[in-house]
Amino acid sequence: MSFVNVDLQGAVAVLTIDRPKALNALNPEVLADLKAAFEGIDQNAVRCVVLTGAGDKSFVAGADIGSMSTMTKAEGEAFGKLGNDIFLMIEGFPLPVIAAVNGFALGGGCELAMSCDIRICSDNAMFGQPEVGLGITPGFGGTQRLARLVGMGMAKQLLYTARNIDAAEALRIGLVNAVIPQAELLDAALKMAGQIAKNAPIAVRACKKAVNEGMQVSIDKAVEIEEKLFGDCFETHDQVEGMACFLSREKPKPKAVFTNN
Repeated sequence: MSFVNVDLQGAVAVLTIDRPKALNALNPEVLADLKAAFEGIDQNAVRCVVLTGAGDKSFVAGADIGSMSTMTKAEGEAFGKLGNDIFLMIEGFPLPVIAAVNGFALGGGCELAMSCDIRICSDNAMFGQPEVGLGITPGFGGTQRLARLVGMGMAKQLLYTARNIDAAEALRIGLVNAVIPQAELLDAALKMAGQIAKNAPIAVRACKKAVNEGMQVSIDKAVEIEEKLFGDCFETHDQVEGMACFLSREKPKPKAVFTNN
C-alpha cells in the first residue's frame, strides 16, 4: 500500500493515511489502500483500531478536488459509491475504530471521521462539509451521519452554509468526544484504545453491533437485537472467566487470541 501505513502496537492497529503533501486528500487510490488496510487486520489478534493522518496539519482535508473536477455524472456517482462502500465497511467493522483527528477534517475527511466509532481531535482541528461551495453535495455519507450525530437542525446549518467549525465547537455540538493538545493526540488515542483492548472482546464487539444495528430500527426491534447479543455472551470464556473472577475477586485471565467462545 502506498498511501496507508499500518503499525501494530500490541492489540491496537494504528492506520495512518500517508499523503501529507496533499493534506491526505482522498482519491480512488487512497480509498483502495484504506480498504485493503482494514481487510488486512488480523481480527484474532487486534482488538481496537486507531485511524489518523500523516503530519500535523491534516487528518484528511477532503476528497481530491483535482480528480473530481472533470468527472461526469456517472463517474461522480461511482466515486460516491466507492467512498460510501468503504466508509460503511469501516462503520460496520467488528472492532472499535477511533479517529484521531489531527488538523483538517473537511468534506470526505469529516465523513471518514464520522464513520468511526469515536472521534478525538487535536486543539487545532477543523471540521466541515464545504461541498455546496463547490457546487456538489457531500457524497460519502455526510448528509446522513452528521444529522445522526449532531441533530438535524445543526447538520442542516453546517451543510447549507458550508461553514467550518473549530475543535471547541465540534466538542460543544457532540461531533467529537474530546479535544486534546496536538502533541498528545496519538498518545491519548492509544491510551483509549488500550483501555478498550483490555475488555472482553466478544462483549465489546457485541456492544458495537447492538448500537449500530439498533439505531436503524424501532426500539422494540432494537432491544431484541440487544437481547440476542446479550445471550450470545454467555458460556463464552470471557463471561465465565470474568464473572468467576469478579466473585472470587481475582483478575481475569483473558485468552491470548480472540475466539467465538
